Amino acid sequence: MNSKFHYAFKVKDIKSTVSFYHDILGCELGRQTDHWVDFNFFGHQLSAHVSKNIPPLDYCGKVDNIKVPIPHFGCILSVLDFNTTKEKLHANNIHFVIEPQTRYKGKKGEQQTMFILDFSNNPIEFKSFSNPKEVFL
Repeated sequence: MNSKFHYAFKVKDIKSTVSFYHDILGCELGRQTDHWVDFNFFGHQLSAHVSKNIPPLDYCGKVDNIKVPIPHFGCILSVLDFNTTKEKLHANNIHFVIEPQTRYKGKKGEQQTMFILDFSNNPIEFKSFSNPKEVFL
């Protein structure tokens, strides 16, 4: 199966959203109006829609003894893409909500992970598995 993921979410404005996803992360721009913009997010479609009603963050998730914001979205990347993305974020002084680290070290599902917020306060997780066959195990 070679399916693509689509996610529509709220943002505060188009200008800062394009700055974050296109200029910093390098996501290709898709269709765009004054009220929404699409991005190619590592091969998947993100559709950012302007809203004045963006809910506050809720750190109700707990993974490997670390509180994580729920909801969040993200992408599972190769080790190379994870490191490249991490360097882009560092180079642009993006604050890490959860610093890049190894989760489940030495166990099944071992992965690199990091959490950031986009300019509209949307939590995003990037991760990379030591063994890609263990994504769903």
